[in-house]
Amino acid sequence: MIDAMAWMDQFLQALEQTFGDRIRFVGLQGSYGRGEATERSDLDPVVILDDVAPADIRAYDAVLDTLPHREKLCGFFGGQNQLLNWDAADLFQFYYDTAPVFGSLDGWLPRPDGAAADGAIKMGACAVYHGCIHNMLYDKSEDVLRDLYKSASFTVRAICFRQTGAYVGRKDELMVAVSPREQGILGTYDCLKNGGTVDFESMSGALFAWAKYWIEQTA
Repeated sequence: MIDAMAWMDQFLQALEQTFGDRIRFVGLQGSYGRGEATERSDLDPVVILDDVAPADIRAYDAVLDTLPHREKLCGFFGGQNQLLNWDAADLFQFYYDTAPVFGSLDGWLPRPDGAAADGAIKMGACAVYHGCIHNMLYDKSEDVLRDLYKSASFTVRAICFRQTGAYVGRKDELMVAVSPREQGILGTYDCLKNGGTVDFESMSGALFAWAKYWIEQTA
């Protein structure tokens, strides 16, 4: 497994050599950021500059090419000015699921509130609803089904936040914080993620019904 903190130290040095004082924030998302990483996990660094132009994207690409585990890298690269004008619902997961490494989001990026959580629930449920129908009719793919359950697991975090007022990132803690309806979604996602048997029709139908419920609840 990747030593994420050692990698981030090397990453920061390379960023500073390329972008200097233009760096506003560096963080880590995903399973490494939550302390849940496995051998299969991607590494999801977050880099926010003052602003981003096409030349910066090319420069960042060159930075990534110098680092180990290039094939495992994903994450977010963008500009502070753009995030300040981003949709708050779309920033909900970004804000709460990013562990800071350099700088802080607080002080310049508004903290997403209950209204943003509602928007994230609606957005996530609609995407899963559409994805389920498309997959059941056209792709009929177990891989797509796994991805849809993964997406739903992030929406569950917004549901938990709206119901409890707290953001719970780790799956083991989330499982005990949510209702049986959401526990079912998390349990199936965990089964699929760990190579469990896929019952395509049953799992697709359950996920569809869950998405439909939350679309109607946030009407």
